[in-house]
Amino acid sequence: MFVRKFATALTLVLATASVASAQSPTRIQQFNAWGAYSYQATGGKVCYVLSIPKEKAPSSVDHGDIFFLVSQRPGQNISYEPQAMMGYPLKENSKVNVVVDGRTFVMFTKGNSAWVENAAEEPALVAAMKSGKDMSVQATSRRGTGTTYSYSLSGISAALKQIEGCK
Repeated sequence: MFVRKFATALTLVLATASVASAQSPTRIQQFNAWGAYSYQATGGKVCYVLSIPKEKAPSSVDHGDIFFLVSQRPGQNISYEPQAMMGYPLKENSKVNVVVDGRTFVMFTKGNSAWVENAAEEPALVAAMKSGKDMSVQATSRRGTGTTYSYSLSGISAALKQIEGCK
C-alpha cells in the first residue's frame, strides 16, 4: 500500500516541480513515519522526505491520497520547503493550517497543494516538526468540506538529516 501511495506522491511531486525530464526517484531510507527520497531533475538533484497521515477526518469522505513533504532543490536554491498535498482540489483562496504542538503555521493553496504563506516561517515549521511529536493539517476542499489529517513526526529528524547533503 505504501508503494502505491509513494508512486502517486511521486507523480504529484514531479508535476508540482514542473520537471519534464525527471528520472524515477530512489527511496534512500525509511525512518519510522517518514521516508527519504531523491531523483535527478533537469535543474539538478531533488531530495525530499514524505509521510502519509495516520488519521483522516471526516471518515465519511473520500480523501484520495494525502501527503506532507519537505523538499530540497539545491539547483534552484530551495532548502527544506514544506508542502501539503491533497487528493482533491482545495477551496480557492483558502488557507491550510498546520499545527505542531499547539503552534499554527498558515499555508496558501493552489490546486491540490499548499505551501507556507510566509516563506520566512519555513525554517520555524521544519524546526517545530523536528522537535514535535504530532502534527495536524486542516484544510477545506473546493466543495467546502473541512478536513483534518494527523501525522506522526516520528523519524522526521533522521529523514531530514539523511537529505541535508543533497547536491
